[in-house]
Amino acid sequence: MQTIPLVDVRAEYEPLIPKLEAAFKAVLDKGQFIRGENYWAFQDEAAAHLGVKRTIGVANGTEALVIALNAMGVGPGDEVICPAFTFYATAEAVVQRGATPVFADIDPETLNLDIEDVAAKVTDRTKAIIPVHLFGRRMDVRPLVALGIDVLEDAAQAFGAHDVARHGRVSTFSFFPTKNLFCLGDGGLIATDDEELADRVKMLSFHGSKDKTDFELVGYNSRLDEMQAAFLRIFLQELDGWNAGRRAVAARYAELGLGELVEIPQDEPGHVYHLFVCRSPERDRIRAALTEAGIASATYYTTPLHLQPSLRYLGYAPGSLPVTEQAGAENFSLPLWPGMPEEAQERVVETVRAAVAVADPV
Repeated sequence: MQTIPLVDVRAEYEPLIPKLEAAFKAVLDKGQFIRGENYWAFQDEAAAHLGVKRTIGVANGTEALVIALNAMGVGPGDEVICPAFTFYATAEAVVQRGATPVFADIDPETLNLDIEDVAAKVTDRTKAIIPVHLFGRRMDVRPLVALGIDVLEDAAQAFGAHDVARHGRVSTFSFFPTKNLFCLGDGGLIATDDEELADRVKMLSFHGSKDKTDFELVGYNSRLDEMQAAFLRIFLQELDGWNAGRRAVAARYAELGLGELVEIPQDEPGHVYHLFVCRSPERDRIRAALTEAGIASATYYTTPLHLQPSLRYLGYAPGSLPVTEQAGAENFSLPLWPGMPEEAQERVVETVRAAVAVADPV
């Protein structure tokens, strides 16, 4: 029985291996491995693709968040509102800055921040809001911006999603190898239209220095690697096609009737389906059937951030974010990648159908 992976990254980059090998050789021949020509060129190309004035490449998506918060002046005594239904790094970065994460609940359909709950949790200590464009679904952050508080868009899962990075003060991205735009290792990016903020980010990512002689800030050693920048320049040219391929696979799941069996993500223009996350009270039964059939699946944020051991000091109790906690108990993702074979999708849907039939016999 042939297994079906959750994502097949090799299927995306394999046709590009000759270009990747040529880029690798070019960097070797040049011999400049830190802040070389690809590093600078990728930043310009990424900014053009996102429609922003500046981007700064950093070592990974987590450091992108930390550095962006630092550049925004977030520190001890400040509060930062964010979701608890997200990867740990979103809140971890806030704590790294000595600030306090304040968790807001999520919208039950989009799984992005509940704007009304955010507004209710704003205090005179609120320094920033971090919306997460979760699973490739863009959140309209303009109502958050209207609250008059700096917005940092965590777009780690949504490079290429419509209108991302256009309205918040700053946005951050991850190039972890399973992301929509990925590199062959770690990498991250910070994007902004604020020139002053961009200059500060640039210095912070380079030890707080403009010239490696005078150090104006206490910064970080966090630079996007030259080799990864070379690979990212190749992948960026493929991104729109890859995202269109993801949308096609998501649409096919709906056409195959998956939405009759479990709750599937609602489509909207610009959703880039970093992951295809479904929901069902019968999640565990369905996942067991998928595993038996050789089909990969995954769950996300089953212990949401407000209940994580490291953040218990914040005082949240079970039941304090009910929509978040229900999503953690019901979500599971199904295989999706650009160009996923239709027969593989049919096998996934039929396996889910059989599991649901067992759970709810006629």
